[in-house]
Amino acid sequence: MNLGSRFGSLFCIAAIAAAIVAPNAEAQGRRSTAPAPAANPPAEAVRLLKVRPNIYMLSAGGTNVTVQTGKHGVLLVDAPLPSAAAATFAAIATLTPAPIRYVINTSATRDHIAGNEAVAALGRTSGAGPTLNGAGNTVLLGSAQGMTILAHENVLNELTRATGAAAVSRDVLPTTEYFEPTRDFSFNGEPVIVQHMPNAHSDGDSIVLFRGSDVISAGDVFTPDRYPLIDRAHGGSVQGVIAALNAILAMTVPEAFAEGGTKVIPGHGRLCEETDVAEYRDMVYIVTDRVRDLIAKGKTLVEVQAARPTLDYDDEYRSAAVTPAMFVEAVYASLVADKVTKDH
Repeated sequence: MNLGSRFGSLFCIAAIAAAIVAPNAEAQGRRSTAPAPAANPPAEAVRLLKVRPNIYMLSAGGTNVTVQTGKHGVLLVDAPLPSAAAATFAAIATLTPAPIRYVINTSATRDHIAGNEAVAALGRTSGAGPTLNGAGNTVLLGSAQGMTILAHENVLNELTRATGAAAVSRDVLPTTEYFEPTRDFSFNGEPVIVQHMPNAHSDGDSIVLFRGSDVISAGDVFTPDRYPLIDRAHGGSVQGVIAALNAILAMTVPEAFAEGGTKVIPGHGRLCEETDVAEYRDMVYIVTDRVRDLIAKGKTLVEVQAARPTLDYDDEYRSAAVTPAMFVEAVYASLVADKVTKDH
């Protein structure tokens, strides 16, 4: 199925692609001084960064999507924001005419899964009337000929239980879930390893290792542009975040002088390497240790927040998405819950 022809009648690829910047990965510095992206960028504001010959980091609206291309089609780690879906598909069409065959959702976070519906629509036709590629056949999601949306079973459980404003449409739901510690398969001639990170940012986090390309897609367990968003309501904990970061570090291999080597694509923020992950892990560990010490001294949450245990990191990691107070509260709650469990 030719993806370029499918979008020819719907999108003006040339106009959208003109806004795409595709520099080499090595040209991107570890500490970007560029201004933060707008909170609601236009749909066409897509940035495409080549990480490896067949791996790209696609960024729009502050959210990253990993794109793997090859002879079998396109694999995405996380879906684009709905507002950026058209520009994302047009950008992918400039890389390959192959269809999107896989989406791996790293968590149930809405800015990573809301675009599932737009992606799913590419692999399904009504079977009647004109279709995206002019064919009249019906393609079923999850079938051998169709598209697979893969996530940990806890992601599916959360989305199917959601009600009211949090409810999602059927087309947002993963078509395939895994419940083992890891799920591996080969795609585009490369081993792809999906590993569950229990109780980290949430209880459904996954990281994805492209073994041949030496690239890790980390989702929201690693976000170098902000403090960790720890979703306590859905099983997240600071202990799980530290364990997940250590798992990523166990997979990464640096080149000379701790530079280069394994590339790490975060859910938000710049392209990174092992040193960036280590610095982030150390920050989380140090702040956690400071909060643990204050708890041992009998301090309440308000008193711990007032002590500002993140002060020396705030300039680098403070953001509207995760304020220092939010991070400290999540760390405090994680440690208190862990103490209660051990005491019983």
